[in-house]
Amino acid sequence: MLVFHLHPGWLPGGFLGVDLFFVISGFLITSLLLHEVRTTGRLDLRGFYLRRARRLLPALVTVVFASSLIARLVDSDLVVGLGRQVLGAATFSTNWVEIAAGQSYFDRTAPALFMNFWSLAVEEQFYLLWPVCAYLLIRLVMPKTRVWAALGIAGVSTLAMAVLVHPGQDATRVYYGTDTHLMGLMLGAALAFAWASPMRVRLEELHEAWGRWALPSAVVVLAGLMLFLSDATSFTYRGGILLACLAACLLLIGSVDRIENHRTVLQRVLDAPAMVWLGTRSYGIYLWHWPVILVVGQLLPAAVGTLGYLTTRLLCVALTLGVAEASYRWIELPIRRRGFRAVGQAWLGGLLRLPRKARLATSGMIGLLVLAFALTVITAPAQSKTAADLRANAAAASSGAATGEQAVKTGVLPLSEAQRNKGFTMPTGKEIDGFGDSMMVGAVHAIEYYLPGTRVDAKSNRRWSDGLAAVRERGSGMRRAVVLDFGTNAGMDEKSMTKILDALGPDRMVVMVNEYGNFSRVPKDNETLERVAAGRPNVIIADWAATVRQHPDALQSDGIHPSLRGSHYYAATVRAALAELSQRHTGTKVALEELPMP
Repeated sequence: MLVFHLHPGWLPGGFLGVDLFFVISGFLITSLLLHEVRTTGRLDLRGFYLRRARRLLPALVTVVFASSLIARLVDSDLVVGLGRQVLGAATFSTNWVEIAAGQSYFDRTAPALFMNFWSLAVEEQFYLLWPVCAYLLIRLVMPKTRVWAALGIAGVSTLAMAVLVHPGQDATRVYYGTDTHLMGLMLGAALAFAWASPMRVRLEELHEAWGRWALPSAVVVLAGLMLFLSDATSFTYRGGILLACLAACLLLIGSVDRIENHRTVLQRVLDAPAMVWLGTRSYGIYLWHWPVILVVGQLLPAAVGTLGYLTTRLLCVALTLGVAEASYRWIELPIRRRGFRAVGQAWLGGLLRLPRKARLATSGMIGLLVLAFALTVITAPAQSKTAADLRANAAAASSGAATGEQAVKTGVLPLSEAQRNKGFTMPTGKEIDGFGDSMMVGAVHAIEYYLPGTRVDAKSNRRWSDGLAAVRERGSGMRRAVVLDFGTNAGMDEKSMTKILDALGPDRMVVMVNEYGNFSRVPKDNETLERVAAGRPNVIIADWAATVRQHPDALQSDGIHPSLRGSHYYAATVRAALAELSQRHTGTKVALEELPMP
């Protein structure tokens, strides 16, 4: 999961790491409940919830408090919707709060500071409800029935995810939903029930007979899923996540089935000091890594694929491990061992023992920090500067929408005789139509600056299929040069792209802008773009990705849309592509006027 959040392209299916933790958590919690009921004959719910609170709350409160203040100092865009996020964190309902707010887990254009807390919310809701359910199962039904009950819940959750997901649409609802993402937790619970029943003997026999092949196979399956599974494919939600959970169950059996005086390779790896260290700090790493990534990315912007980007990612890892260690040593461990009251009394006693001036200064500083946190939450913006800029540009960006031209549903859009006579000479802005999504919306004023008179028809959240409709709607009024940019929201739709180019015909100059972003699909998308453009002499790619790599300051805080300066880089890249396309056909180099940057 950490690698996926550092850069999805490095491990496209890395989001499955959450499901591995769900399986482990379901197994451990259910095993603890079984042990308590068997040894004491009862279930101490108060003690269970208190232990969970000691385990989870200290680090969570620290992360929310510190990250909010630091993020606000760095950039207000990092605390957009902070009040909603703090509410979700405080009530362990982040997943449902974000679903209600329409926030997408897979949309990197508007990342939330505590986006990663969704899975903690799912686990906490499981912790709240499952102990009572497990107790009733332990008391009322036979061991085998318990296993089947847990498997049944896992099956219903898997089916709900498969039914509710809609191909081609954002999958956050089914990914975040507790009801649709219980399979890992319940498979872990089922395994715990089986391991504590007579079925354990059979499982141990199977492990002894097939473990030599089953465990490596599980590793291969998990590695393959993490390397090749995408959050955009239907298979992920219709079997892929379940398959990852089943593989995790096999690995879990391999780790808990310990033969006397013998350890398997997997057990030796898990028992290694480095793995034990990571395991004990895993909760802190989970909490801290995403806020660290966002803050470092804002302070040290670097383009994907550059040495600077790799350096900042390594810095994120180092900082995450460092703060996770500090959190574990000085916050989590003392409270887990001694409890809230004892640690609170110790801290208060230490404060009271300070000299009067130091005590007043410390108290005042704590009060100011609490006040600053409250003000940060209260005054957090509802939308990012990027969203505000796009909203402001929207009217100008849609000014080029079709206004009565003869629409063409099929066939090649006609060129006038005057347009044909100009051929592939460098067009003026008044000879250019632009169609795009929010990327073009963000650059609309810069396009007018570099190519005055360009008619822009751009709206946020458009896809290539929307572009096809817009191009056909333009119909007979289409100009002789066209700029297309629709890849941001759903990648490259080869079928729609091909239809657009066919409709524009071979005699128009066409510029297609490629993608840049922290998406795992970007390299494949740009390959698709190149493939569609290949063999069409009238089409050229405007290499926006290369421009960003040369100018990391070209992007806003979301790491996707152009900043004010970036919008000028964007427009200049499009203009340069048109000049290059003209030169290819006419043999005459186009002299482009140097324009001052903002």
